[in-house]
Amino acid sequence: MAIALSLMVLACIALVLGGIALWRRPGHRKRAVLMLVLAGIMAVNVAILTVPTPDGRSLTSIAETQDGAPQ
Repeated sequence: MAIALSLMVLACIALVLGGIALWRRPGHRKRAVLMLVLAGIMAVNVAILTVPTPDGRSLTSIAETQDGAPQ
């Protein structure tokens, strides 16, 4: 799970930088906005998985403790 979160953060950074670079080019504003929106969505997903729940555990730690069997 840690690898997936790390890749999501790196992809989010790359999308923000790419969106800023495209924003400066004329005619590519729509693509830049879409890249920035996707970066925001990915950042929210990372936050959902890492912010602790009211009992003090994050969803990532809960997923790692389960054995993968459906309940």
